[in-house]
Order: sequence, then C-alpha cells, then structure tokens
Amino acid sequence: MSLKDTAIQDQVKSYYGKRLKRSEDLQSNVSCSKHCTPLSKSARDAMTLIHPEVTERYFGCGLVVPEGLEGCNVLDLGSGSGRDSYILSKLVGPNGHVTGVDMTDELVRQWKNSNCVICLCPDKKAVFEEAYRVLKEGGEMYFSDMYASETLDEKLKEDSMLWGEGLAGALYWKDLIGLVKECGFSTPYLVTASHIKIHKDELLQKTGVVKYASGTYRFFKLPFDGETRKACVAYRGTVTDHQDELMFDSSHTFQKDKAVEVDGELAMVLKTSRFATHFVIQPTECEAPVNDGIQQYCHLNPFTLADKQGSSTRKCAKT
Repeated sequence: MSLKDTAIQDQVKSYYGKRLKRSEDLQSNVSCSKHCTPLSKSARDAMTLIHPEVTERYFGCGLVVPEGLEGCNVLDLGSGSGRDSYILSKLVGPNGHVTGVDMTDELVRQWKNSNCVICLCPDKKAVFEEAYRVLKEGGEMYFSDMYASETLDEKLKEDSMLWGEGLAGALYWKDLIGLVKECGFSTPYLVTASHIKIHKDELLQKTGVVKYASGTYRFFKLPFDGETRKACVAYRGTVTDHQDELMFDSSHTFQKDKAVEVDGELAMVLKTSRFATHFVIQPTECEAPVNDGIQQYCHLNPFTLADKQGSSTRKCAKT
C-alpha cells in the first residue's frame, strides 16, 4: 500500500471512529437512498434472530442478498459488527460458511458498512483482484456501492470529509466495467440503482456538478476456456423463495419453465455458477458477438436505471 493510500485509510478510520457516532451524522443520504428490492422470506426470518446489540450498531446501506445461497461459502467484505454476516449464515445453512472482514478495527467494533465500502478504499483494483483470487470458478461478487457521474477531480480526493462520506472515493460508473473485466471477471450486471442526494451546501460546493448514485452490481469468475455461444435457457423454479420467477438483474427476469435466449456470457454464467442446477440450458449453433467498447454497456448506467425506477426520493428502512 502506498503512503497516500495509507493516509487515506487513516482518514477513513478517524472519520468513522471519532466523527460519526450515529447514521444521522452522515452528510448525505447514502445509507437510506437505495431503491429497496424486497427481501426474501428467508432473509426476513433470519433478520428477526439478530441480537439487538448487533442491530443497534448497524450503520450501513441496507442488506443486499443474492439468491440461491444454500451451501455456499460467502466472504462478506466490509462486515463491520457482523449483522449481515449473521443473516447470511442462516441463508447458507449448515453446509455453508460465512467469513466477515473489514478494513479497520473501528469499523469492526462500532459500525456496519457491508455495502458502500469499496468507495472507502483508495486502491479499488486491489480489492477486485483479491476478490477474484479467492473466488472459486463460477463464484460471484455481489455488492452495492456509490458511483459518480464522471471521473472525479484529484482535488476532491484530498478532502477527508468527502472520503469519509464515500464521495471522494466513488468510482466513475464506466470505470467499474473496465476495471472488473481487467481483473478477469465477467461483464457486470446491474441489479438495481437509486440517486444519492447531498443535502449539505458545504458538500455541494465541493462536489460541484458531479452527481452520485448507488448501484447494486453482480459479476462472476468464469472459466477461461468457456464457450461464447448463445443458449436457450429455462428456469426450473427451484431457487428458494423464487419459485415463480427469478430476477437476475434489471435486464433479465426468468419466468418458471419459460425458455428464452441469452448471450454467450450469460449462458456461461448460468452454466458454471451455483445457478447451473436451477436452469435447463440448451446451446444454440450461432456464436455470440463479443462486446467491445463502453458504449455497448449503456444499460449498466445506474443513473439511467435510477431514473427509470423513480428511486431518487424513495427511502429504504434500515431493517
């Protein structure tokens, strides 16, 4: 870690350990701004079992839970005091395992930031590279974070308050695509998004024309020798709590027993990930074109999706 990155980490540690004592101390509404996707019954049931002491120390962006976790090994990045890790441990069941890690002792002892945590890390490539390294083939990275509407000026990254709020470290959303693909992951899939409103004039003056949005993305570690052929897939309706349909991302919702054609990369995701047993997959003869260039990925823009979902004013409950 460079001296600059170490200094930034110390700033974040100080901000969360000394300045912020409750979620209301945040200067933006990032912790409550997400478009709320309904939690599954299993996740809601697991949440009722959390000890009040853990819940009271929760200081996060809302629970995001991918589907079909039974028997999985989960690494909860930014686990804080562990609320989400405890919930996930119920969802993976007796044959699964959950490990929670965080970047500072203060975050582990006092706070919970299971999501919106990569924006606090100065070296994001290192985060994704390490995530790629520890994932098994077919494994998934699924998280929510803060994104900027454009590349941030370096001056913003010198402000400790902006770092603590996540604003100085937010990735330009287009840069996320290139970064994760450079690390070896699949193309990201955008699940949901919402606008982030900044309500302090002091911060608005610093950030200027830059807009912010939260976005939940998922992407996978795929085999290097996988085929790139399109496929006809049909969802079996066998994922717990999703018997009738499975919403994979904002562009793909699979209805039970209804066959649809998907591109080669998504076909490979479904074939090599934990979703393989939940789909009937029939390859087609035609090869899928290779996406090249950011313009191909306009559907991954969290700002556009937030506009479509009308989620700029909708608030999410912390529970």
